[in-house]
Amino acid sequence: MFARLTNAYCLVGIGGSENFYSAFESELGEHIPVVHASIGGTRIVGRLAVGNKRGLLVPDSTTDTELMHLRNSLPESVKIQRIEERLSALGNCIVANDHVALVHPDIDQETEDIITDALGVEVFRQSVASNFLVGSFCVISNQGGIVHPRTSVEELDELSSLLQIPLCAGTVNRGSDVLGAGLVVNDWTGFCGMDTTSTELSVIDNIFNFSEHANVAFEAKTTAISSSDAKTLKTALIDTLV
Repeated sequence: MFARLTNAYCLVGIGGSENFYSAFESELGEHIPVVHASIGGTRIVGRLAVGNKRGLLVPDSTTDTELMHLRNSLPESVKIQRIEERLSALGNCIVANDHVALVHPDIDQETEDIITDALGVEVFRQSVASNFLVGSFCVISNQGGIVHPRTSVEELDELSSLLQIPLCAGTVNRGSDVLGAGLVVNDWTGFCGMDTTSTELSVIDNIFNFSEHANVAFEAKTTAISSSDAKTLKTALIDTLV
């Protein structure tokens, strides 16, 4: 809800606790900028904004002051675009990595064109487990992705083919299917809510392949688990939920 993480930057909503900020800054501060920001006067930057290493899209409710702060804080290579879109919670309606984006089927054609241009991605209008809020029920990186636990095997195969990454079904925060509200990832690290169980952590770690890139950091919580145990737990979780 309160963060947006990419390979080039991280946005965190203002007004949070010091523990929340320190979790991001301690892991990311030496690698990418961690920007304290608001959008439309709110701190739910993860639900209102969407981006990748090339760009950041924000809704029309973003003020000029907020937009200027983002332009001054993010790398010059990141293209920032304010969008006039009826479906203004862009983070709920769009999910993207550095190559592909899935979007709500009812999003404006003009918005789709802006996504293609600003983020440099191929765009597909899609649902996830019959839900149109693809950004809420799907989290992806360039390495893999996790989707709503009720996603069918056939749909998983279709989505995986579109995105060209491995996918699995799963949850966060002790069974929540609203993945976008409790998990942010990039290609080498991820952060999730404190209620996330060890089983859920192992599924996340395995599908995003964190262990081969760097230590996976979760918000004040880490779990060490062998790859064989991770596969067993992942299978058990998916069999139960799907």
